[in-house]
Amino acid sequence: MSREYDVIVVGGGHAGCEAALAAARLGCKTLLVTMSLDTIAQMSCNPAIGGPAAKSHLVREIDALGGEMGKVIDQTYLNIRMLNLSRGPAVHALRAQADKIKYRAVMTLTLESQPNLIVRQGVVTKLLVEDGHIYGIQLRTGTKITSHTVILTTGTFLRGMIVIGDVRYPGGRQGEPSAEELSQNLKELGLQLSRFQTATPPRLHADTADYSKLICQPGSEQPLRFSFDTPLEKKEQIPCWYTYTTAETIKVIQENIHRSPIKSGSITGKGPRYCPSIDRKVLRFPDKVDHQIFLEPEGEYTKELYCLGLTTSMPEDVQEKIIRSIPGLENAQIMRTGYAVEYDYILPHQMYASLESKMISGLFTAGQINGTSGYEEAAAQGIMAGINAARKVQGKPPVVLSRAQAYIGVLIDDLVTKGTEEPYRMMTSRAEYRLILRQDNADLRLRELGYQIGLIDTARFERLLRKKEAIQATLSWLAETPVSPTAEVREYLQKLGSGDLKKQVSLMEILQRPEINFEDLEFFAPLPPLDAEIIEQVVIECKFKGYIERQMKQIEQFQKMEDIAIPPDIDYFSIKGLRNEAKERLHTIRPSSLGQAARISGVSPADINVLLVVLKGDKRDVSA
Repeated sequence: MSREYDVIVVGGGHAGCEAALAAARLGCKTLLVTMSLDTIAQMSCNPAIGGPAAKSHLVREIDALGGEMGKVIDQTYLNIRMLNLSRGPAVHALRAQADKIKYRAVMTLTLESQPNLIVRQGVVTKLLVEDGHIYGIQLRTGTKITSHTVILTTGTFLRGMIVIGDVRYPGGRQGEPSAEELSQNLKELGLQLSRFQTATPPRLHADTADYSKLICQPGSEQPLRFSFDTPLEKKEQIPCWYTYTTAETIKVIQENIHRSPIKSGSITGKGPRYCPSIDRKVLRFPDKVDHQIFLEPEGEYTKELYCLGLTTSMPEDVQEKIIRSIPGLENAQIMRTGYAVEYDYILPHQMYASLESKMISGLFTAGQINGTSGYEEAAAQGIMAGINAARKVQGKPPVVLSRAQAYIGVLIDDLVTKGTEEPYRMMTSRAEYRLILRQDNADLRLRELGYQIGLIDTARFERLLRKKEAIQATLSWLAETPVSPTAEVREYLQKLGSGDLKKQVSLMEILQRPEINFEDLEFFAPLPPLDAEIIEQVVIECKFKGYIERQMKQIEQFQKMEDIAIPPDIDYFSIKGLRNEAKERLHTIRPSSLGQAARISGVSPADINVLLVVLKGDKRDVSA
């Protein structure tokens, strides 16, 4: 076997899969090393993709750039729904429950079939570094494999520790070993590590639930898809179910809270705030009784039910009592016990926005090793790390997405600029321009870039161009087609519950009325034959025209700050007028632009003004 590669990816989780595929598809000789070939793309927590908090936005952006996650979930979902439809399009969120066995199988076969990519089982114990440049890895067997770049996507395996009650034992996931040596090696190389924890709920045997006491949640009746390249087809779906905790549930938890690791001190690392354990929820909201619990199938060929909302690492006997106190689960049998896992991660301020290490040239990191939580967050970093590792090998500049361009840009900028004190989860509220960064327009925003990078082929790019042309043609038609206030028109508008019309307007102005749907326009003029996705874009552009224009102006102001570059070798400690805290923070983060500097915690507007004066007086070309 060859021992020389362009890119080596360490870890076969969701970040590693996207990273390896991106690098290989860009022409790099790529090696993916994973601890087990049987757990590639493993869904160790909920086997679901997408959902609220901008997770579906990330999946659509990955797909628009040429990634794989959207395609695989489209092939393997059991249940799919669009969430938040009662709210605006910025927060609409597609979510699919995956068949975890099929998902893993499809992604594994995709990797194994990819030209330029070799998949190998092995445990990486050491990075090979010389004079600040990485040149390969060493396996536990002693085998050394060289490469120009390395991407670490180690998930929860770095010094992973499983916690159930007061029981602790090493493990990256339940039933799988941890990676001890590599964590120590990273410290020896000078990287700063810290500790986080995450947890998962118990899994139940589906045949032991009483469905007469559960509420059914069917999938969508309308065909839905994550990937812009997947044909819209209606699939047979398996329903999910939900129930609620009771006063008895709360009593069981309160009486045993002293045995919870979060109270006993068995867990020291911070966990995800936006996905708290049931015991943490009871501590925080002691008066709330009815916490919603979703019961979601894990696959067509398994009886396991995932208990969303019931995450816990309490002792097994307490977990059983909790389960038995919930309607529909009185006789349910636990197949897998809920548990927590503590693990090492690298403080993310040590990497550039390209996801390359500031300390070790050619070393990239993606996923939970950067302090994030979630399959989608990991995959988003993975594709960017794969792209940029390949481009480094090829002597090309890195691709960095801005906060105004993509949620992926928001995610990475937050990590490298602000760091994180808890496992980072993507939220729509983190994006300043979320009306622009919708899941429905990810292809319009990013597919051309994917084509320029080399991950989108000509056929898919031309399809995008035809879509853009159709949208623009329809908007022009709406703007140019007049509607006169005839008696028939006024009567029709009244029937639709719309206001009166007293002067001639355009069809676009009619559509801007909240109560008017696109199909209602057929009364005024024959509608052109259009795909549903074209209509969706046209309707959003019309109904939110003013808000979109306002946000585009805000983006223009944002870009002015981003365009003011900061020399990488600037000496912040020599700048008079900067506060000491600002000097320390700016020196540590080393922002690439004035805009990024302004987002650093501990840097005030006054500090930014001082920095701006210095940059304007700097004779060097700071725009380079």
